[in-house]
Amino acid sequence: MAYPFRSEKCRGTQRRTLLAALVAEIFADSHETYGYRRVHAALLRRGEHCSAELVRALMREQGLTPARARAFRPATTVQGDYRGMPDLVGRDVTAERPGTELVGDVTYIRPWEGFLYLATVIDCHSKAVLGWAMTDYYRTDLIKDAIRMAADTGLLQPGTVFHADRGSNYISDEFGRFLTARQIRRSVGRTGVCYDDAMAESFFSALKNEWLHR
Repeated sequence: MAYPFRSEKCRGTQRRTLLAALVAEIFADSHETYGYRRVHAALLRRGEHCSAELVRALMREQGLTPARARAFRPATTVQGDYRGMPDLVGRDVTAERPGTELVGDVTYIRPWEGFLYLATVIDCHSKAVLGWAMTDYYRTDLIKDAIRMAADTGLLQPGTVFHADRGSNYISDEFGRFLTARQIRRSVGRTGVCYDDAMAESFFSALKNEWLHR
């Protein structure tokens, strides 16, 4: 005598076992940085449809805990002005279209010997790093090279905003002329206020937490 409910239960168990294996595989491929939402999105891209809560449960059962920085949630604030350079972003690091609003910053990383400077250009619409440059010195050429890489993608729109902190190279006349020649509007945050360039800072935090410091 057949028992259909037992067959369905077996199929459910097999399905859960398969999903658990896929979750573990995706988590490992991300170098143990994906949380359950990103793992869930990766499963959907593979055509495996399930709930995010199921993915969360499967990760918890397998002890899969991601290494990641806490997300930053920007807030809008009053625009500032510095030596004729306005704050065109006001902590609102969102954009309706790609290539219309960018943020950038420089950090240093320690390889086996010495250290290197890394400059990035991030698109506020897609959150993708459109341009980057790395060298063992911090000069204006470093941030110009990152802008050039971003421009070479063909995504930048005329009049796009590039927002950065008040680092000496970002507020230099040389960099200002460089941006003007490319129809890019310069925007700067306030001195000593990390929140004004938080998207760039958040990216560096994630980069170091998920890759370099591990």
